[in-house]
Amino acid sequence: MKKGISIWSFAPAPLKECFELAKKAGFDGVEVALDEKGEIALDSTREDILKVKAAADEAGIELYSVASGLYWSYNYTSDDPAVREKAKNATRKQLQIAAWLGCDTILVVPGAVSVCFAPELGVVDYDVAYTRAQEALKELAPEAERLGVKIGVENVWNNFLLSPLEMARFIDEIGSDYVGSYFDVGNVQYIGHPEQWVKILGKRIFKVHFKDYRKAVGSLDGFVDLLAGDVNYPAVMDAFRAIGYDNWVTGEMLPPYTHYPETILYNTSNSMDKIIGRA
Repeated sequence: MKKGISIWSFAPAPLKECFELAKKAGFDGVEVALDEKGEIALDSTREDILKVKAAADEAGIELYSVASGLYWSYNYTSDDPAVREKAKNATRKQLQIAAWLGCDTILVVPGAVSVCFAPELGVVDYDVAYTRAQEALKELAPEAERLGVKIGVENVWNNFLLSPLEMARFIDEIGSDYVGSYFDVGNVQYIGHPEQWVKILGKRIFKVHFKDYRKAVGSLDGFVDLLAGDVNYPAVMDAFRAIGYDNWVTGEMLPPYTHYPETILYNTSNSMDKIIGRA
């Protein structure tokens, strides 16, 4: 496995500095993110993105995936057709940026029934959300195939796609080799057993996020440092080996520490070495 770190795990800094720090902390790569504004943004040109790639190359860091937090602002399942179209256009830009960077995967949030930390999004009927999300991804799949970039659907705190069986069915019904799972280990700990998700999703898993979670907390405050929570990482790794997964694993630790924020990178790197058997 290759060991990556999410750009959201860094204190605000130019991407060049983040790449250099990631290398010093022992990571092989960085998962970057598409934002409204910044070095990787909705209005970024090919030339802008190639500068990012050059900075990563100079630091000796691989870029392999593009995430985005934009899907909490607009998503495939909104009741507003204009918002749904805006979400699809964000995905198209994300796919193009990934292709320019040489990344093979993007991360998307498939929408939501409701979101505890964004009540302003309202509530969408579950069956309606399911249909809208599938329609969007079926429309986007040919673009992903054309660019050679896969779309990884992440399991998140969205009251949607709440079991591995449902997630597998959702992906299979789309019917594209370019739409699969971006599996977040920590995100499912509060509702189930990550190792069971790995077993059931199998080859549908394109990329993986590592996080940890304490179920007794029961809220977003339950996310903790790797190996400080309830995730049974030895069982999770056994499951990954059983399905033959040997791709990127990305530490997604957010927010960074309030003081000495770079410390979270070294702590995460050390924990990931233990989990994947490098140490």
